[in-house]
Amino acid sequence: MTQSVTTPPSSSKRRSNWQLLMANRLAAAGLFIFGFILVVAILAPLLPMPDPNMTDQPNRLLPPLSQGHLLGTDHLGRDILSRLIWGTQISLIVGVSATALAALFGSLIGLVAGYARGVADSVLMRFVDMLMAFPYILLAIAIVAALGPGLLNALYAIALVNIPFFARNIRGVTVSIRNREFVDAARLSGKGHVAILFTEVLPNVLPVVVITMSTTVGWMILETAGLSFLGLGAQPPTADLGSMLGQARAQLFTAPHASIIPGLMIFALVMSINLLGDGIRDVLDPRLRSGALDRPLSVTRIERKNTPAASLADAPVLVVEHLSTGFANGGAVTPAVRDVSFRLGKGECLGIIGESGSGKSVTALSLMGLVASPPGVITGGAVYIGGQDVLALRQQELIALRGARVTYVFQDPLTTLHPLFPVATQIAEAVMAHNHVGKREAHQRALELMETVGIRDAAERASAYPHELSGGQRQRIGIAMALANDPDIIIADEPTTALDVTVQARILELLQNLRRERGLALLLITHDFGVVAQVCDRVAVMKDGQIVEQGDTASILRDPQHDYTRRLIACVPELGEGHAFLDRVRPLFEETRP
Repeated sequence: MTQSVTTPPSSSKRRSNWQLLMANRLAAAGLFIFGFILVVAILAPLLPMPDPNMTDQPNRLLPPLSQGHLLGTDHLGRDILSRLIWGTQISLIVGVSATALAALFGSLIGLVAGYARGVADSVLMRFVDMLMAFPYILLAIAIVAALGPGLLNALYAIALVNIPFFARNIRGVTVSIRNREFVDAARLSGKGHVAILFTEVLPNVLPVVVITMSTTVGWMILETAGLSFLGLGAQPPTADLGSMLGQARAQLFTAPHASIIPGLMIFALVMSINLLGDGIRDVLDPRLRSGALDRPLSVTRIERKNTPAASLADAPVLVVEHLSTGFANGGAVTPAVRDVSFRLGKGECLGIIGESGSGKSVTALSLMGLVASPPGVITGGAVYIGGQDVLALRQQELIALRGARVTYVFQDPLTTLHPLFPVATQIAEAVMAHNHVGKREAHQRALELMETVGIRDAAERASAYPHELSGGQRQRIGIAMALANDPDIIIADEPTTALDVTVQARILELLQNLRRERGLALLLITHDFGVVAQVCDRVAVMKDGQIVEQGDTASILRDPQHDYTRRLIACVPELGEGHAFLDRVRPLFEETRP
């Protein structure tokens, strides 16, 4: 029996929104480019530039870098730099205003339709469908043609044709949360529909609105420029970027700079806004703070400084030596599992027990490099399966090991089974992943496995989908998938937590029988000492990412050495104990209060 000192895990400061945005190089570049353009456009009245509408025929079509005209002049002798800056200001105002109008009305339609459903949803969405039935640029041209050319009418047209984009997005989000528990709680508290819509639903939808706006402004500017290019937007002498392009197209070959310069400005403006919008979208996603939006890896990132040598004289099935795993958070790594060591022999069952957050599941996932990376990273230790260092294997070798020699049974089979495929198909897929067999043979193997794990009428249940089975049946399907390739080790991560007591007993009995019949090594993750006492040969107690005590189950139960172990054992009630249970447990926890 071993015992180690528990120390609290270190923490690191979360990255701010600004740091997250700057970490995205493309978004940072977009921010600086757009920021520079925006500042110059805002300061246009203060800059020492000539009047953008002042003509000078003798100096028409001057090339860039001419005296007094840094970017040259257009066909009427007007300074291109001055018109470019003022035109950018107008394009930005129109694009942002059109986006705001489309977001306001589109979001309102989406909120009402998604929350009310029924007739209101049908009427509003058919109106949206009617708008979407026309190509949006042609519809915008038709609206401006009916209202008359001009920037204000172009703004209205662009806003109107983009309302369906916002309405569809917001309606989908609203439908997904209208019957969530917190909305039902608001109804039960006596809130009216309007109050629920604007105090419960809208705050959850607002990030989607902001993200959609940030990625739409660039489109709006481009669409406005398109209308102005056709002469339906800005009217002379007022200029925006689109009208500058339209007026210069006649001189494309004689003075290409007059059209290339505003074209490059449109490109820079739209690209910078789109890059910045993508960055804002990522920053508003809380998963980014843990690195989950970075490029995912097929195996957990490994940064081991030293690989300890393990003594494998007895050739156990599984040896874990000084394993440490953490999660990258900014520039630091927050430890989740530290210096964990244990062994598991053939036909043996080792239970890893501890409260939620103690590191049990991270330990189990680390064995096969399944901790999500980023942000997960294995910082030390080694894992040996049959004497082979798993963490030193090449990526393809490690992937081939999963599901063949080592398999997993997870806590909630409803979330781990694919909802759109019959259960027998999923078992057959597990068989074919590691065996060169045909679909017919794999299906027959799936039926045999279903019968092995106790699924009655396996042939009839083979075509059932996961949602058509009970919790216990789904867990049996998960165990059948784990057995598909005759593994040496099964890692069961709290496989009975989501089940009722009678089904729990049957699943545990099934695992025990399979272990005895097939000689499987079983690593059982649990928080229940009652399960450990029933199933496990040995037990390792985890707290704060460390194993504080391990040994034979009978010895640990009879004479626990660590205070935490004693408290866990004390939390297992006995039949008929009544209030004596509280009297027995209370002193143990009062001793640990600071």
